[in-house]
Amino acid sequence: MAAWLSQPSLARRLVLLAVGWSFAALVISAVVLAFLFQHAAIRRVDQGLHELVDNLVRYSTVDPESHEVFAPPLTDERALAAYSGRYWEIAEPTATGGVQPLVRSYSLFDSALKTPPDLAARFKAQPGKAVFYDTRGPLDEPLRARAQQNVLPGRATPVIFLAAEDRSEVNRDVRAFVAATAAAFLALGAGLIAAIVIQVRVGLRPLFELGREVASVRRGKAERLAGAYPSELAPLTEELNALVAHNQEVVERQRTHVGNLAHALKTPISVMLTEAALRPGPLGEVVTRQAEAMRGQVDHHLRRARAAARTQGQGERTSVAEVLDELARTLERIFQDKAIRIDWDAEEDLYFLGERQDLLEIAGNAMENACKWGRKEVRVRAVPLGQERFQLCVDDDGPGLPEAERDAALQRGARLDETAPGSGLGLSILDDLARAYGGAVTLDVAPLGGLRVQVELPRAEA
Repeated sequence: MAAWLSQPSLARRLVLLAVGWSFAALVISAVVLAFLFQHAAIRRVDQGLHELVDNLVRYSTVDPESHEVFAPPLTDERALAAYSGRYWEIAEPTATGGVQPLVRSYSLFDSALKTPPDLAARFKAQPGKAVFYDTRGPLDEPLRARAQQNVLPGRATPVIFLAAEDRSEVNRDVRAFVAATAAAFLALGAGLIAAIVIQVRVGLRPLFELGREVASVRRGKAERLAGAYPSELAPLTEELNALVAHNQEVVERQRTHVGNLAHALKTPISVMLTEAALRPGPLGEVVTRQAEAMRGQVDHHLRRARAAARTQGQGERTSVAEVLDELARTLERIFQDKAIRIDWDAEEDLYFLGERQDLLEIAGNAMENACKWGRKEVRVRAVPLGQERFQLCVDDDGPGLPEAERDAALQRGARLDETAPGSGLGLSILDDLARAYGGAVTLDVAPLGGLRVQVELPRAEA
């Protein structure tokens, strides 16, 4: 998961950013709604307590002789049942800052309402203002309470009127509201996340399509970007098309220069060979031998230059099976005096990412070398190494090659057996062409007993 999050991705970045902001907004909204619901519920309780205290203040009386306080005969029917959750009390402040009950509702029975220890200080700080607070009831139930200090006619000392109501039902309502809100917001959050993912995928679809089309151009399936893209991506597609066109133009110029160079060099060499043939003797033989070597070297370097130019241009696709079939039939005819049998195998949907001529050079050099040194059998296999690479493996049943001489066999002009015909450029050309395409050549022992030539090359999509 950490590796997935650490990988750079524009889509993931947009999704995570939107999900983060949405989650924060939903959580804040849920908390605010729960707070507002709880506040409204408590205000309804406070309003009922205000009415109860107001009735007590309005209708309570004081005996003129004994100064005893009498509560009105009926204040609230719910306060007539013991521990009903609706309580009231009339008390007087004590010298220690507490309260002394004078009259209380029947619902309190033998209990008294608890008051905060700083009640006197709060009355003093806000004279004439009621004090609301939370406390515990006779049955340890949560209570919402209101305390108000007033002076009754006929009594010199102030009187404290207390009213309280069980808030358990309010708490249950708040918890039910929070649960329902959380469920609703979770469903809303899931819907928002799905909508965000869909929006990002749809919004970035042109980018994904652009990437696929660029890959098609690189693999040779298309010559240019032809899709209709939004105005934000249109300048990019135009620049990419211009870059592809410029690259193709550069490649064509390189091919032209290579052709001109080939013509310029091959003509003087042909003249030298012709003149040397007309003048037999030691000097003519030296000139002929060196001119042939020059021609071989020129062909080698020109072939490599052409391959390097082609690999920088537009990708092309070449069927591996078709090339191997053509080479096998041609080489069997060439080496028919040895009765060489070439057994080849390649998948029909296996393609080389490059030009046909280059694959003919690569596979042809490897298979010709195997036919030259093999006794009766040459085996060729082309197998994919994933989506982007494939391996060409050529085995023969010849004498093979010692490990110490394998590196030298890939060097330009190296001839390990001077009695064998050829210029010693076959495996070197093979290695140079493979490297030009970003591949590699390795030499090993073949299961048939001879030499195994393994070539790794780029693979094109079927």
